[in-house]
Amino acid sequence: MRALAAAAATAVVAAPTPARLLLVSARRAAPRFGHCRASPFARLPRSACYASTTMGDETSTSASGSAQEPAAPALQGAGSVKQQISNLVALSLRATVPEVDVEPIVEVCTGKFGDYQCNNAMGLWSKVKGSGTSFKNPNAIGQAIAKNLPACDVIESASVAGPGFVNIVLSKSWVAKRIQDMLVNGIKTWAPILPVKRVVLDFSSPNIAKEMHVGHLRSTIIGDTLARMFEFSNVEVLRCNHVGDWGTQFGMLIEFLFEKFPNWEELGSQAIGDLQVFYKASKQRFDEDAEFKDRAQQAVVRLQGGEEKYRAAWKKICEISRNEFDQVYKLLDVQLEEKGESFYNPYIPQVLEKLSSQGLIEESEGARVIFIQGHQIPLIVVKRDGGFNYASTDLAALWYRLNVEKAEWIIYVTDVGQQQHFDMFFKAARMAGWLPDPKEKKFPKTSHVGFGLVLGADGKRFRTRSTEVVRLGDLLDEAKSRSKSELLQRLTENGKIVDWTDEELEQTSKAVGYGAVKYADLKNNRLTNYTFSFDQMLSDKGNTAVYLQYAHARICSIIRKSNMDVEELKVSGNISLAHPDERVLGLYLIRYAEIVEEACTNLLPSVLCEYLYNLSEMFTRFYTNCQVVGSPEEPSRLLLCEATAVVMRQCFQLLGITPVYKL
Repeated sequence: MRALAAAAATAVVAAPTPARLLLVSARRAAPRFGHCRASPFARLPRSACYASTTMGDETSTSASGSAQEPAAPALQGAGSVKQQISNLVALSLRATVPEVDVEPIVEVCTGKFGDYQCNNAMGLWSKVKGSGTSFKNPNAIGQAIAKNLPACDVIESASVAGPGFVNIVLSKSWVAKRIQDMLVNGIKTWAPILPVKRVVLDFSSPNIAKEMHVGHLRSTIIGDTLARMFEFSNVEVLRCNHVGDWGTQFGMLIEFLFEKFPNWEELGSQAIGDLQVFYKASKQRFDEDAEFKDRAQQAVVRLQGGEEKYRAAWKKICEISRNEFDQVYKLLDVQLEEKGESFYNPYIPQVLEKLSSQGLIEESEGARVIFIQGHQIPLIVVKRDGGFNYASTDLAALWYRLNVEKAEWIIYVTDVGQQQHFDMFFKAARMAGWLPDPKEKKFPKTSHVGFGLVLGADGKRFRTRSTEVVRLGDLLDEAKSRSKSELLQRLTENGKIVDWTDEELEQTSKAVGYGAVKYADLKNNRLTNYTFSFDQMLSDKGNTAVYLQYAHARICSIIRKSNMDVEELKVSGNISLAHPDERVLGLYLIRYAEIVEEACTNLLPSVLCEYLYNLSEMFTRFYTNCQVVGSPEEPSRLLLCEATAVVMRQCFQLLGITPVYKL
């Protein structure tokens, strides 16, 4: 769409057209793209609007424009606020420099000069200077961009500073209306518009016959949060659990089962008992007995060859392990569809045949490999003994997702230690023509979402005192127990224990305890290691889930104490943003969609956590400076309280945390 000046002012500001599909595999991080999202707090600056240092360089342009310019539509519901401002700027750019095809550069501002800023002028000046343009400098281009912004009720004013930075101030009445519309029509109206329509999210991916431990925590909750964010953004999400259910450990387990319990089929699950104990015993036998090791290796061959006896034993072991996983997923409120390594195994031969026919697979020291430019070692796809491996399974899975599931974006969430594997694997796929060059920024594409380690107080991998890895189920139980103990102590001390039922105590302890574990992980940049500390994560001070739960519960209490019908107020009341702190809170609320958009684009749940914490701090400032209950502005300010609570609850939901309404 290339409208010129007159047409631009009347054109409908269209939302981006969604592309077809997206697949996210959280089993295995895309680097954070350059994106400036400023915090409203001075202590968290990320960008700044530029104020003019020369009196003649800054002018203020009315958003209403000249009388002959018809107004553009109000853009309610057309994606995030930043998307809407970008659409308006795009129309202005086409009117200002119709001969240049340029994308709008719009960022959030901090400071008093604007709410958003267009930074296109300097780049445009480098393209048009010397070409006979009438513009004398970047500032002149900025002035034209500001003047050509379509008339609408979104923008209150636009001013130009320095070398053409266009500072845009949003209309308070439009901000208030957007908040009120959300309260009436629901938070889903604030869902961002993403350029994709379908996600396959493959995450968690524990190994069958091994218990889930704290090492699986990060992949599971990061993957779940990514899924929730995409789902909120109206993207179809297929959640896939790529479990390790096909490998040499099954020969060891099956042979041990046959040896210890020849009649295992009659005993069923009782023959195996505690799967973890069973696994350790079989592994010890495998390591110490060469004859048993040989039989175990042959058992793998017979299993993969399809012998019924071995397949039946394999299915029983998988069933027992799957039931144990499901108990943990239930505690975490995580939904998954299992598609393990065995699912993709039948596709491996045909995929490798395709790669061989392209001349990509070569023989090397008895193995079949793909040599990858930039790597000293090759990508082994068939081992010397003829067996398949991690790379061959991944290639088959990628082929399936591209050709059967028609995925556009395949994202793998695992620890950062697997970065080299994925770099080689992705390059092999590009060599095969499955993926375009990443510089082209086209779909389909792949990304690795890496994450750091969970550490103990000693700075080493988080383990029990007996040096065992911490079982995830035990960790969650401990979090709930500690949460309940602290809640009981607090309620007993303040005399409110009589107001709580046993069921309320139980459910609140779960919500606070499990939420504390999740948030302590998600609030960190996923690429870094973090230290696991119950004391820190269950603290009610600072950036913790407990503090945020208290903040939400306090807002709910304010609304209850008002004795006003908030649902009725949503329809009959009006929001006013007359006080500076009301406007600051309102402006931050409506940025919710672009926060979710940024978190999805950069695959960073920590962005959403930072927003949630900042929102709670901002509400505190508003509540401190703006009396709510009993003030003349009570109806309007109660609606701001309700809007804050709604947005906080949606943040909790995306983070997989159950909000509490009283504490």
